[in-house]
Amino acid sequence: MSNVFEEPRPVVRKLLARPQHEGVGAVVRRSIGRFELKYFDPFLMLDEFSVSAPAGFPDHPHRGFETVTYMLQGAVIHEDFEGHKGMIGPGDLQWMTAGRGIVHSEMPAAQGTQKGLQLWINLSSDHKMIEPRYQEIASKDVIEAARDGVKVRVIAGEALGAKSPIYTRTPTMYLDFTLKPGAHLQQPIPVSWNAFVYVLEGEGIFGNSKSLPVSPHHLLLLGHGDGLEVWNKSLRPLRFVLVGGEPLGEPVVQSGPFVMNTQEEIDQTIEDYENCINGFEKARHWRSESARNLDY
Repeated sequence: MSNVFEEPRPVVRKLLARPQHEGVGAVVRRSIGRFELKYFDPFLMLDEFSVSAPAGFPDHPHRGFETVTYMLQGAVIHEDFEGHKGMIGPGDLQWMTAGRGIVHSEMPAAQGTQKGLQLWINLSSDHKMIEPRYQEIASKDVIEAARDGVKVRVIAGEALGAKSPIYTRTPTMYLDFTLKPGAHLQQPIPVSWNAFVYVLEGEGIFGNSKSLPVSPHHLLLLGHGDGLEVWNKSLRPLRFVLVGGEPLGEPVVQSGPFVMNTQEEIDQTIEDYENCINGFEKARHWRSESARNLDY
């Protein structure tokens, strides 16, 4: 296959996401959003989570960004203070724009271990206080395409001629690739965007055909260029997500689940949440069903 890129993106940094505790009894492998990599504009956090009941992520708020939950195994029950409730099952996607404010819970829906990815995408100052919204796609409706030993599930953006219906307020691509042994991928990425890879299964060679294979739970930050090349030279399938986004280039001030542009806005957000005003009105009398049942 001839090189279709003028400037293939190299891997400029590799991080192993180590397990840490989060929520109530849950374990996450955090790659973006930890001390070595606080922010990769516009991405605030990437967690590969693993949770078994009664552990989970009980009632908690968000403001100023989007959360993208993509289930890999099992299911979680999601409910919020607006009455939005449902199950996110294996292969399902929930793209939640928290905007001016959401209080919600994410708890295991069944026995056994529930696994998935959660990505936090920053919103520009113009969009931080918009009304919350959800975009949800069941696994059977996620757009897929396959060619030459490469399969892709298109969460956001497009690949192999297939395009996702997800609207990304901060322009974003999110692609779940599986490469059969011997397969080779060339995926375009807008030149101005930041992009990374997170390896889920198998081993792959990224960016340069002579580089060493990369194993699961590693995050690869990609350098400048117009696309990514990947080779699976192993005997097992390779699965990874490729995520890219347009940098916002704005100041980031974060206090836990609140992400704004200035400390004054963070102080106001904390005041809004504590007083149940300016988007958090319904938090005053709301507790999730999970919280009531488990007495969190």
